[in-house]
Formats: sequence, structure tokens, C-alpha cells
Amino acid sequence: MKRLVLVGGGHSHVEVIRRIGLKPSVGLHVTLVSPERYTAYSGMLPGMIAGHYDYAQCHIDLEALCAAACVDWVPDAAAGLDLAQRALRCASGDMLAYDVASLDVGSAPPHDPAQGPDAMDIAVKPTESFLRWWDSVRVRARTRRLRILTVGGGAAGVEMTLAMQHHLGQAGGHAQFSIATMSSTILPEHPAGVRRRFERVLRERDVGVLVGARVTRLEDQAAWLDSGARIEADHLVWALGPKAAEWPGRSGLATDDRGFVLVDRHLRSISNPEIFAAGDIATLRDHPHPKSGVYAVRHGPPLAENLRRSLAGGTLLAYTPQRTALALISTGDRYAVASWGGLAAQGRWVWRWKDRIDRAFMARYRPQVAAGAV
Repeated sequence: MKRLVLVGGGHSHVEVIRRIGLKPSVGLHVTLVSPERYTAYSGMLPGMIAGHYDYAQCHIDLEALCAAACVDWVPDAAAGLDLAQRALRCASGDMLAYDVASLDVGSAPPHDPAQGPDAMDIAVKPTESFLRWWDSVRVRARTRRLRILTVGGGAAGVEMTLAMQHHLGQAGGHAQFSIATMSSTILPEHPAGVRRRFERVLRERDVGVLVGARVTRLEDQAAWLDSGARIEADHLVWALGPKAAEWPGRSGLATDDRGFVLVDRHLRSISNPEIFAAGDIATLRDHPHPKSGVYAVRHGPPLAENLRRSLAGGTLLAYTPQRTALALISTGDRYAVASWGGLAAQGRWVWRWKDRIDRAFMARYRPQVAAGAV
């Protein structure tokens, strides 16, 4: 009996599980290790914060998906790998042996802010902690005006800020929003046309933007910058770029200079061929690309095929990521901006387009429809 251990319930692994269910392998035992039963689809999370979707619409039930695919789900977190013994060490202390293991654990918070609903500063990830905090903020914003500063001017920070503002505006909440970014502009990875559109939206909605600013801490109801300046704020929302979990590198896997697992064109570790990695935790050595949900989703099909081939001793398939990924960034309301290469478009039709794509993606992982086409 071969043992495949999937570590993390990210966007790539849900596709692996779905395909295992569609085409079971005789003599293969598959285990998913993930601390949470529900995994959020990042493409719909801002829409949930804005009030356009409920929890079930943008979360995948890993327990149900695993049950439909005859995959064991272990509700635990990974803590390390014993590469010599081919075993995963869980946070509980349990050890799970594997013949092949795959990592799809996403990224870690930018630092270690408090995780409670009353936290003064919170990271967008892990999602469950952020959602508990958001529920608490929505209640407090009904009786007092809050000052919320988002740290990070990329797509995640801008989109989440506008989503929070939209929801509170519709629900009668009171808050002043602002964004601080170390870059010289918001959305630095997107074309100028996209930046101009969002600069206008933020200006029209009275969202303050501070560029070239590095926030170091929240203290005395203010965010402090490395320059010594302070910005009045009741809460910080950390929406910075991805950070690697430390345990893969500590375990001995080859990583890039930021700690992400280095993989080859087969999504296989360059140092340990029995280990695969996908999503944000992986860096393709020969074809590096941005770490985003779009690429994590694209990793799913080739990862599923190569895991199957690796376990069977077959020849692996090469994966080459697309050169340009489409980004559909919402503005809080049912309006969105499309960014592709150097092109930009906007409108309510873009939001409807995004909505159709997101709903179609989620439908693939409902157990009752998981028998659809590969």
C-alpha cells in the first residue's frame, strides 16, 4: 500500500483530492493534513467581507470533499518533516509516514499579531482569525467611529480595504480607512491604467493613501512608522506579500532566499524527489512567478498527475506557468477592474464576469457535483 500525504488544504490540493475521487488508484492510501475543516477561496473572500457572499459560498468543506474522494482528513497542523524516515511531524506530536508527500500550506502571516476578535492588529491570514476579528469590528463600528489602517498597497490590501468600507457603509457602521505601503505607489505589480483607476476610487471614497511608509507597530492608538512618524489608528490590518512558513526549511528542504520550497518543472522538490510543493509555499526554480491564487489553482492539475505518476514510478510531466495571469480586482461594490498584461478594463460587467468564474470554481468542489468532468 502506497501512502500519499497531502499537507495543507490549499487551492492546489483541493483539485488533487477531486481528481483522486474521480479516478481512484488501487493500493493507494491518501491522507490530507489540515487544521481547519473549511478552506477559504481567496478569490471570493473580499466579496464575503463586502457582504456579497455568505460563508458557505466561499469556503470549501474539506471534510466533505475528502469523504467523497475516500481521502482521510486529519485535523492537525504540520510542524516538520523527518526526511530520512519519510514522516510528517504534526503539531499534536503525531507522526505520519509517507511514500510521497505534497505541501500546499499557503503563506504565513507577515508577523505574529494577536489573533483574538478584540485584537488591535490582525493579519488577513489565517482567514478564520481574520473573520472572527471582522465580526467583532462590525459590532463595535455601530457605536463608535473606528480608524482602520491597512498595511500593504497590493491587490489584497486595496481590495480588502474597499470591501470593509463598503460593508460598513451599507450596514450603518462608522470607520475611516487608510492604506500605508512601502512602495512608491499602490498596486505596483499592475499596469498604470489599473493604478489610476484605483487611485481615483480611493480618492472618491476618502480612503487615505500613504506611500513610501513602513509601519513598524501599533501603540497608543497609533501606527508608528520607521521614520518616527505616527498615524492615528485603532486597528491595523496586515495585508503584505506572502511569507514562507519556517518548518519546511528547518526540516532540510531546499528553499529560496525567502524560505519558500524550491521545486523543479514537475513541482517536485529539487532536494528531495519524494516531496512536491505547490501554491504560495512553492517557488519554481526555472519559471518563478507571482504568488497568487490564480497560479495556485493552475498548479492543481499538473500536481495531481505528477503525484500519481511518481507513486507509480512513471515519467513526470513538465509544467510551465503562463506568462501573464488575469487579475479581476473588485472595488467593494459590484464593480471590478480587470488587469491583464498592460491592459485594463472596468465596469459592472467585469464584476459579473469575476462572479461567474468564482462560482464555477467553487461548484467543482461541492461533493454532490464532484463527479463532473476533469
